[in-house]
Amino acid sequence: MAVSHPTAKSPAMDGVELEILWSNLIGIVNERAKALQRIAFSPIVREAGDLACALFDQRGRMVAQANTGTPGHINSLAFAGAHLVRIFEGRCELGDVLITNDPWLSAGHFFDITVLTPIFDGQNLIAYIGSTIHHTDIGGYGIGAGARDVHEEGLWIPPLKLYERGKPNEVLHDIIRRNVRTPDAVFGDLSAQVSSGEAAAEYLIMLCRRYGVADIETLSDEIINRSEEATRNAIRKLKPGTYHGETSFDVPGGEIITLKTAVTVDVEAGAIIVDFAGSSPQTATGINVVLNYTHAYSTFAIRSCLNPDLPNNTGSLAPIEVRAPEGSIINCAYPAPVNARHVVGMYVPMPILKALHQVMPERVLAEGSGAVWTMQIQGKRQDGQAFTSSMFNYSGGMGARANKPGPSATCYPTGVAAVPIEILEATMPIVFDRKELRRGSGGKGRMQGGDGQSIQFHMRTDAPWLLNAVPSRLNHGPDGIDGGLPGASGHFLVNGKPVSEAKKLTMQPGDVVLLETPGGGGYGKPAA
Repeated sequence: MAVSHPTAKSPAMDGVELEILWSNLIGIVNERAKALQRIAFSPIVREAGDLACALFDQRGRMVAQANTGTPGHINSLAFAGAHLVRIFEGRCELGDVLITNDPWLSAGHFFDITVLTPIFDGQNLIAYIGSTIHHTDIGGYGIGAGARDVHEEGLWIPPLKLYERGKPNEVLHDIIRRNVRTPDAVFGDLSAQVSSGEAAAEYLIMLCRRYGVADIETLSDEIINRSEEATRNAIRKLKPGTYHGETSFDVPGGEIITLKTAVTVDVEAGAIIVDFAGSSPQTATGINVVLNYTHAYSTFAIRSCLNPDLPNNTGSLAPIEVRAPEGSIINCAYPAPVNARHVVGMYVPMPILKALHQVMPERVLAEGSGAVWTMQIQGKRQDGQAFTSSMFNYSGGMGARANKPGPSATCYPTGVAAVPIEILEATMPIVFDRKELRRGSGGKGRMQGGDGQSIQFHMRTDAPWLLNAVPSRLNHGPDGIDGGLPGASGHFLVNGKPVSEAKKLTMQPGDVVLLETPGGGGYGKPAA
C-alpha cells in the first residue's frame, strides 16, 4: 500500500523557525500521549504503553507522532487518520470527535479504537489530533484466535461521530455500552482519548496564534517534504537490487505460517518496494493481518535500519511501498477473523531483516521471539463477581545484533512493555508463582541472542475460568543470522502438559499455567 504524497521540493522555510515550530509540535503530541497513558483505565495502555498519538494536517497527512507508542499503532494511525479525514471532509464542526475501529481502515482488530479530533480556531479548521489505544474489551470472542469470522470477534464501529458539536452521540454510546463486558473501563479510556485531544487542540491553537499562522499547512509541507527527501537520499546510498528473505513459525493450533518477501531497492527513485508474494494464505483462525498493520511493521523494520533518527510521518513513509496478495495472511480479505493479528503481524519484520542483511548487515538483527505471548482471562472472583481481564503480554528474547547481544525478555518489534505482575494481581484474582529469565535460551553466536523468560501463574477462584492464550514458536526457535545458532523454542504448559490451541481454553480451579518464551537467535559464528 503506497502512501499518497506531494512531490518533494527544496526546503523553503528558515531552518531556525522550522526547528522552533517542530519542537513545539513534538511537545504537544508527546505531552498528550503521556497524559493519555497516565489517565487510561486499561493496564495495557497505562502500564505497557500500547497506544499511539499523532497530529494530522487538513489533508489527513501525519505530520508528527509522539515518541510513546508501538509501531503497529503509530503507523496504522497514519492510515486511520487519513481515512477519517477523507470520509468526513466538509462535514466536521466545532466540538465533533470522530471514531472507528474498522480493522481494514485502522489498526487491524476491534480492540484498537482510533479517535480523531478536528481542531478549530473559531470556525477555521486548522488540523486534527488522533490517538489509537488498545481497549480492555470490545465484546465478542476476546483477544484470542478462536473466532471463525470477524463478526464473532466483537463490536464493529464504522467511521462515526462519537461527539457532535460537543455533545455525545447518545445512540452510539448506548450501542457501545450494551455490547462490551466492561463499559466503565471502555468509556473511561474513550474519555481519556477525547480529553487528551481537547487539550492538544488548545495548545495547537495557542501555537498558531503565537506565530501568527492560520493553520499548519505550510509547516506540514515543509516537514513532510524534508522528511521524504531525506528518506529518499538515504535509500539512494544503498546497493540497488532485489533481495529475498523468508521466515516460518508455528501459531496457536500448530499451523505453520511462512512469510516470504522480496525487497527491491530502487536508487534512482529513492524508493523501496516490499513484496510479500508467496506468503501463506489467510487462515480460518483469528491471526490474519490487514495490509495497514503489515505496512506498519514493514516500514518500521526498514526505517529502524535505514534512518531511525528521522521523524516518522507521511513524508518519511512515502518512499516505502508494501505489496501483498489479497487473501494472503498479511493482506486478508473480509470476513477473515483478525483479533489476534499481532501473532503474525509482529513476525513481518523478520524476512525483511533477512533481506536487508544482504544490503546493510551491520544494521540488522537476528530473528527474535516474534509476537508477544498474549493472555486474557475471564472468570469469577471468590465472591462470585464476574470479571474480564485486560490483555497482558510476555515477550521472549530479542535477536542478537552485529556488535551487541540481544536483550533478554524484550520483544522486537512491538516495544510494548509487560504489565507489572503486582498490577495484575491487584486487578484480578491471579497469583504469579514465578517470573524469571530462562537462562541459556538465547542462540549462541559471536553475539548471543537474548534469553526468554518463564512465567507461572494460577487463579484464586472456586469456579472454572476461561483463558485466551496465543503463544507461538512452540516447535522451532528463532533463526540465527550470519552463522549464529537459533534460539530455543517456547513451551506452553497447563499442569505440566503441552498445549497448542487456537480456541479459548476452559480451565479448572487449581490449574497451573507455565509460559516459557523463546530465546532470540544468535549473530555470527560462535567462538570455537
